[in-house]
Formats: sequence, C-alpha cells, structure tokens
Amino acid sequence: MDTRNSEKVTRYREIVRDLISTRAGHKMSHGEVRNEAVIDPVNDHYEVMHVGWHGHRRIHGCVIHLDIIDGKVWIQYDGTDEPVADDLLEAGIPKSDIVLGFHPADVRPMTEFAVA
Repeated sequence: MDTRNSEKVTRYREIVRDLISTRAGHKMSHGEVRNEAVIDPVNDHYEVMHVGWHGHRRIHGCVIHLDIIDGKVWIQYDGTDEPVADDLLEAGIPKSDIVLGFHPADVRPMTEFAVA
C-alpha cells in the first residue's frame, strides 16, 4: 500500500470510529435499550448495535454497519433516520470513496457514490 493510501485509510478509520462512537452515544427514546459501538480496526468493521428490552420484547440488531475495503468506506447497512453518508461527506470523505453497499451492484452506478 502506498503512503498516501495508507494515510487516507488511517484518516478514514478515525472518521468512522468517531462517527460510530457518536451515533452509539445517542440515547434510545423507549424501553431499556442501549446502543453499543462495535469497533474492529484490525478487520475494518464498525457497527452500532441496539441491545436491550422494550417491555417483553428483546431488542438486538445492527443499526449501522460500515466497513473499510480497499481504501473506501462501504455503508453495508444504515437503519437510521439521518443518513450516515451525510456524516461521512461532512467529515471530508468524498463520494468517490463511499460505497452504498446496501444497494445491488447494478444499482450503484445510478447513485452519485462509488461503485466499488
């Protein structure tokens, strides 16, 4: 990996870690549900999970899932009301380095974001 790409990935890791930590810090408005930040910098997997109970109903699921793959940030899942892509753009990651992985490969070219 060249130095520029290595520096870019290091910066993207910091941005993604901050985003995940911030989003996991949001308090749930109902039940006894907490957000957990799952940060795996070795394999570049980053998630926010909902974990807890709402009455007698168990809550456990991924809300945000981001990966860094080949120097790009892949949004694998975004179950939020405020799009994660907006936060990534605001933090300085260009559209050309954000892949909307939740769209099928044949749909991605129709977005303004990276294809892969």
